[in-house]
Amino acid sequence: MAKYCKNNRVLEASAKLLESSTFELNEENDQATAVFMTREIAKNAGFNLADEVMVATAVSELATNILRYASCGSIRVIVIQNADGRTGIEIGAEDKGKGIRDLKLAMQDNYSTGESLGLGLPSVERIMDEFEIESDIGQGTRIRARRWL
Repeated sequence: MAKYCKNNRVLEASAKLLESSTFELNEENDQATAVFMTREIAKNAGFNLADEVMVATAVSELATNILRYASCGSIRVIVIQNADGRTGIEIGAEDKGKGIRDLKLAMQDNYSTGESLGLGLPSVERIMDEFEIESDIGQGTRIRARRWL
């Protein structure tokens, strides 16, 4: 298993779950639903309009990758609270696709194994405050990312 973490920091497991929604991704309409609902979840959690859009953009990028490279998977959007009472959104994305061979390379701008611009994963990392990705060749990829209020 290969793993990459933003700033080499593993996400703390101590965040308290306040609300959770899972979106199964099998077709493009599922992506639109996940993006729309993510904005609603972020708004209800107290995020301002700009941050709602940023979190929804991260979900859109992750959903695009799942549908493009693995055909199906899921995204879980969770409202969390850390030990200091700070509220945030955690996005979990998971697929059972072929996996990513070189995570370090995949996290570089303009790198793509498909016919895309290669900006998806790096932009999600920039948008979110915390980011980690794990991938097993032939078994799939798991991403967790958090953005705090």
